[in-house]
Amino acid sequence: MSVTIRPARREDVGAIVAMLADDHLGRARERVEEPLPQSYFDAFEAISRDANIMLVVAEEAGRVVGCLQLCILPGLSSQGASRALVEDVRVATDRRSLGIGEQLLQWAIAEARSRRCNLVELMTHQSRTDAQRFYERLGFAKSHFGMVMRF
Repeated sequence: MSVTIRPARREDVGAIVAMLADDHLGRARERVEEPLPQSYFDAFEAISRDANIMLVVAEEAGRVVGCLQLCILPGLSSQGASRALVEDVRVATDRRSLGIGEQLLQWAIAEARSRRCNLVELMTHQSRTDAQRFYERLGFAKSHFGMVMRF
């Protein structure tokens, strides 16, 4: 089956949240319930209005089977270069290992290049060793030690 990568729509929010919740870390953070909390839709609207943030989905036969968020971050570092930050890469459990995640990342890399970013960066939790191997296979290298402060 062919996968189409397209901008996320409001009606995709439920599928995206379900994928975000589908692991040991996401289950503790997300609320998958009917109806979804309004906060998800408010966040979607904010993302949709920001020209430097793209939330995309991978669609297969009318079903959302993957997603990622790409943020373009202007900066002064590296002589004023922009960088791309990839967040929330997910593929539906039953569609993993079929190249969908790679297609999403290749889309993000191409988009970053077209926007003249000098690098693409992402973070993955240290417990996600399969994801780390996947990103390294695509050419990403471990470089920084990430730190988080949650509120």
